[in-house]
Amino acid sequence: MLGSVIGETLPLALGIAISPFTIIAAILMLLSSSARRTGPGFLIGWILGIAIAVTVFVLLAGLLTPDGDSGGSNVPRAIVQLLLAALFLLLAVRQWRGRPAPGESPALPKWMAAIDGFTFTRALGLGLLLSALNPKNLLIAASAGVTIGDAGLAALPASIATGVFVLCAASTVWIPVTAFLVASEQLRGPLDALHRWLVRENDVVMTVLMAFIAVLMVGKAMASF
Repeated sequence: MLGSVIGETLPLALGIAISPFTIIAAILMLLSSSARRTGPGFLIGWILGIAIAVTVFVLLAGLLTPDGDSGGSNVPRAIVQLLLAALFLLLAVRQWRGRPAPGESPALPKWMAAIDGFTFTRALGLGLLLSALNPKNLLIAASAGVTIGDAGLAALPASIATGVFVLCAASTVWIPVTAFLVASEQLRGPLDALHRWLVRENDVVMTVLMAFIAVLMVGKAMASF
């Protein structure tokens, strides 16, 4: 049971992990003059935000599952999953329609220009804000929480499933931050190239990602009826 729950939540964790603006923010911090303070700060905030969000939804998911029923037909759960699918689809359409016209440069958030002057505390706060209050991440955390919370797992297996989800969802931040602290000079070039690619392809990546998760949630909903 634990293995199947982890398997179901891994694609959702990928949805949080592949967040171009978040990866761009982490890269900009690692390329800044205070990288050894802001990088770890952003990482801690990012992990905390994901962990808090998914844990809240795991606890709330019990309200959608009839007592003693961890499988079979569950109409409330299916309705929630269909609503989540619709929201993901709306996000995909909005992302695609908001993409820059051919020849235009993508618009980046104004706060990115101030990252070079961030302190550890501001970096931590930004990581927490981007992970816990981002609408897309909240929807994904809700989807994962419903999957874990209504699986009928005991406290320890549910905690393990949640921990694996958080670890995978945060992988695109903790891996580069950890690697940079070990080999900063060797990674400056690749990180800068990745940054430029993510800025250019952000809208395409996010549109495909949101559409994929919408289809995934529809499939989960059909299985819940």
